[in-house]
Amino acid sequence: KVKPQIEEKEGKTFDVFTAVEFKTQVVAGTNYFIKVHVGNDEFMHLRVFRSLPHENKPLSLHSYQSSKTKQDELAFF
Repeated sequence: KVKPQIEEKEGKTFDVFTAVEFKTQVVAGTNYFIKVHVGNDEFMHLRVFRSLPHENKPLSLHSYQSSKTKQDELAFF
């Protein structure tokens, strides 16, 4: 659901966009830290926020880190 958001921010489209690892952090909702394979040996780390169910808001991309590798540790950011 956040792929169009990241493509708009990066100004390109991704043929490959596969989550390979994630961590969660409970706040007033949930932060998801997701390692995404975007093709070749390239990965991105995304921070996606899901609000509480009663707020009825869509998933939102809060921040991301590009130029990551498969070996880079997925950490909170």
